[in-house]
Amino acid sequence: MSKPLRILRTNITNPWFNLATENWIFRDLDPETETLFLWRNSETVVIGAYQNPWVECKVDQMEADGVFLARRQSGGGAVYQDLGNTNFTFLSTAEGYSTENNYQILINALSKLGITAEKSGRNDILVEGQKISGSAFRRTTNRSFHHGTLLIGADLAKLSDYLNPNPLKLEAKGIKSVRARVGNLSDFNTELDHEAVCAALMESFCEFHGETVEPEWLDDEVLQNNSTLNTYYEEFADWDWRFGRTPEFNHKMEERFEWGLVTLHLQVKNAVIEDAKVFSDALDTDWLSLLQECLIKLRYSPESVRDHLSDQAQRNPEYRVELGEVAHWIVAQIREED
Repeated sequence: MSKPLRILRTNITNPWFNLATENWIFRDLDPETETLFLWRNSETVVIGAYQNPWVECKVDQMEADGVFLARRQSGGGAVYQDLGNTNFTFLSTAEGYSTENNYQILINALSKLGITAEKSGRNDILVEGQKISGSAFRRTTNRSFHHGTLLIGADLAKLSDYLNPNPLKLEAKGIKSVRARVGNLSDFNTELDHEAVCAALMESFCEFHGETVEPEWLDDEVLQNNSTLNTYYEEFADWDWRFGRTPEFNHKMEERFEWGLVTLHLQVKNAVIEDAKVFSDALDTDWLSLLQECLIKLRYSPESVRDHLSDQAQRNPEYRVELGEVAHWIVAQIREED
């Protein structure tokens, strides 16, 4: 006997809300029902659960351009998304979980749109050698999900704008992304858009499972009245989840000022400066000890360093010039890593 089917859709494009919805589907819906969720995000960089945002993307540029940073709960690499992406999520039981079935549904859907695609490696789909889809996976003892994106008409120039940081001076742990040759489905069928792809995916999903169901729309009212979902949203939107979950890394920086050479080593864990070591040939070292002490336990962010060192400069006017120069330098170095 075939399992019941469910198709969920939304027009909400806030990535924190959509990832929270995915989490709600994964944790709270019945895994005995084969579920397909279709959605898309506004301009967003989504990083994997074990990635470093400062290594993967230009955080400062994204903030200036109003681009979201989101961290998903599954592994994998960083991806750029905009309204030219269609996102899909499959939920099933752990026992009945089959990525091969899901890939077949995706490939069958593309075939309906006149596009011949093939699975490549562990989690990619290619069309004429170009990656048009990537996936990531999660499992627990009784449920599994498989989610990913289909590039339809994404602004691929933004990949380099936001996903290719400057050469780093960070020694980072965690997972680093591997860039692949990517392409849009619209390169192969100019008539494609989000709605056409969603229609083909829903048809392919129903055909594969031998049952027809109508999609259920998740709108603002439905989602905002769900207290569990809103709890998940607060978690995904929170700075501590997006930045604070960053694996440990070290940042070394060096600069010569009129009063001497300074080398600074920062040890960062969970996006907080756990240790700071300052080395210098400056004659006055008292304020350098102050600098070293006051950096510890700060968030690794330009704003946190700037505000705290500005406060220290007001409290210690005799070191105002030096602290001001060093603060400007450290802030610029952290921004450069973005």
